[in-house]
Amino acid sequence: MSELSDLYQDVILDHNRSPRNFRVLADANHRADGFNPLCGDKVTVFLKLDGDRIADVSFQGSGCAISTASASLATAALKGKTIAEADALFALFHDMVTSDPTAEAHVDGLGKLAAFAGVREFPTRIKCATLVWHTLKSAMKDESEVVTTE
Repeated sequence: MSELSDLYQDVILDHNRSPRNFRVLADANHRADGFNPLCGDKVTVFLKLDGDRIADVSFQGSGCAISTASASLATAALKGKTIAEADALFALFHDMVTSDPTAEAHVDGLGKLAAFAGVREFPTRIKCATLVWHTLKSAMKDESEVVTTE
């Protein structure tokens, strides 16, 4: 098993223990709620959009180490990006975690998010890693329904 395929890398453990951007964003102008009924992970994403740029982003919720670390790293990576850049980063992340686990992971452009490459070897954990991303997309679109991974 390569270093990238280890599920619980130090960066994931660190962001689970000390999640960044874990707070209510008082001046958010977009928000969405997400739920993974398979394992019970819940997340609320708060966004402050300035035009098409993410001026600030935060989250609250409860979930497993993968879910919490993914939300922490995603919010850190997306702050300051445009919606198009956020969509592109989500596509790269989603492709990495859903790709063939026997092939080499494509991690270019993902930075610390590459720590989630090992998730693709555990299909039930993919939904834990992607819940915050689907919820972020819903927040950007101002959709009011709770996002689920089912």
